Amino acid sequence: MSTLSQKISQRLARDIVDGVLKPGAKLEEIVLAKRFRVSRSPVRDALRELAGTGLIESQPRRGFSVATIDLAGLLDLFEAASEVEGLCAKLCALRAGMAEKKQIELVHNRARKAVLDGDADSYAELNESFHQYIYIGARNRNLQALAANLRQRLEAFRSQEFFNTGDRLQTSVAEHEVITRAIIRADAVGAFDAMCAHTASSATNVIEFFEKQHGGGRAGNTVAPAGGRLLPRLTRPAPVTTAAKKPRSAARGTRR
Repeated sequence: MSTLSQKISQRLARDIVDGVLKPGAKLEEIVLAKRFRVSRSPVRDALRELAGTGLIESQPRRGFSVATIDLAGLLDLFEAASEVEGLCAKLCALRAGMAEKKQIELVHNRARKAVLDGDADSYAELNESFHQYIYIGARNRNLQALAANLRQRLEAFRSQEFFNTGDRLQTSVAEHEVITRAIIRADAVGAFDAMCAHTASSATNVIEFFEKQHGGGRAGNTVAPAGGRLLPRLTRPAPVTTAAKKPRSAARGTRR
């Protein structure tokens, strides 16, 4: 997807998350093209991308429209991303060379400075780089592509609106610190658990954002409740800095 399409996608996602665009609202290519002063091609790409996130839906002969956000489906997506990103971090800890690990550490240190400066926009960009370098360090092209695809589908839920919820920005960089340390010392189990905990924390932050917004009446019927059973599914023990194994959550069962 082009940079122009990404900007359109991000703006539409923000409007949906903020409740500016209500569930059921039609998203017509020609109208959006006029709004963003572009051709219909980047608009079409943006709409297709958003359809993959669940923020909008497409129906034959009816086009695109804003969807009701399904928290259960969203948690399914976060759960899948958690396991895949955890595996990337694990393999990165085992396979990445020292230069690659230093690059991850460098990006993390820059992100930490952005937090200290209160620069949420810069942090968001560095956050993406941090995860991408970990995918590369896993040295598995199929896994890298899968992780990137899942991350792209969740892109709308990593916007500045979510980072500004509570102390999420500070918490996120602290979680990155644990991940970085584990990768540098080749602690595969620690890296896996830290990354899974990080993704679970992000998921919880997003769900709390929507539930608060819905409860306050700002988003109308934008959100379909998760049913009260999903947040515990992604809950994991707080990561520690040792290589000792910790109890697995029910979500992963006895897979490892």
